[in-house]
Amino acid sequence: MNGPGAVRPVRPARPVWPLLAGASALLVAAGTAGLIVIRPYLAPADFEGPGSGTVVVEISPGASAAEIGRTLADAGVVASARAFVRRAEEQARTATLHPGRFRLRRGMDAASALDLLAAPGSRMVRTVTIPEGLRLPELLDRLAEDTGLRRGDLVRAAADEEALDLPRYAGSAEGFLFPATYEIEQDTTAPELLAAMVERYKQVAAALDLEGRAERRRLTPLEAVTVASIVQAEGGRDPDYPKIARVIYNRIRAGTPLQLDTTVLYAQRRRTLEVSQKDTEVRSPYNTYLRPGLPPGPIANPGEKALIAALQPDQGDWFWFVTTDPEHRITKFTDKESEFVRYREQLNRYLGKR
Repeated sequence: MNGPGAVRPVRPARPVWPLLAGASALLVAAGTAGLIVIRPYLAPADFEGPGSGTVVVEISPGASAAEIGRTLADAGVVASARAFVRRAEEQARTATLHPGRFRLRRGMDAASALDLLAAPGSRMVRTVTIPEGLRLPELLDRLAEDTGLRRGDLVRAAADEEALDLPRYAGSAEGFLFPATYEIEQDTTAPELLAAMVERYKQVAAALDLEGRAERRRLTPLEAVTVASIVQAEGGRDPDYPKIARVIYNRIRAGTPLQLDTTVLYAQRRRTLEVSQKDTEVRSPYNTYLRPGLPPGPIANPGEKALIAALQPDQGDWFWFVTTDPEHRITKFTDKESEFVRYREQLNRYLGKR
């Protein structure tokens, strides 16, 4: 036993370096694990080079950059969605990404994939241009020829007024399939294409305030489009359109039949420059030689300039017009019947030279 004055032996202190070494190892391990976790965000996996082969990818409408990145990664186009998103954000191009079907390559670096998505040639679309003045059957023929859609499908789609979402005042699709250039993807259906053409008409009509301006002219919207279709069908040069519209309004105001060859030919489903006396006697509500006023509906699909002419005709007393030289689209206007007769003779001489 130790007595009161005994001194307790002192134990030698444990070395601290093994503990410090262990703590350092833990910190290194933790740091390594952290790097492993955050590395995809600091440097997300990315392929090198422009890729190879071909793969078709469909980008859904409204897809975010992250969703597009996942679609591309799932298809093997890019190595990771994060690499694509990061590149799009760096270049401030997230808002420039559009839906559609794209022909891309497998194993592309994110920057190349982003560039190819923006390249017009990558998007798998066709374009079809519909000129002004085509009648509905002619328009459907053009669409079938230029798009590969079956004409029967187009005819059925044109007859489905509810699916087309026509304006409430439209009697049929005639006059409301707006002539313009349209992009058509491979899976576009006939109803979708025609509905897009009707929607384009609505956009133009809204921009022109067609309903309001027609009302101020004491016309229904259908009557305004009908006048525009006649203006378009009669042809001539763009500056002639407002004059043709004025002739129509002058004759309606006077209670005089319009006596337009274009309406008679529409009734007969013909196109020709030569209209006989017998042609003008055909029994049809579209025969403006026999029936006063406007025909019951449009006789063609008018463009924007013809619509504007119907809503804003020129001022003048013209009562007749004749396209004396159809090849050069020369149209003459007059308020004198004697001059009208002379212009008709000029047209007849033109027709005799053909």
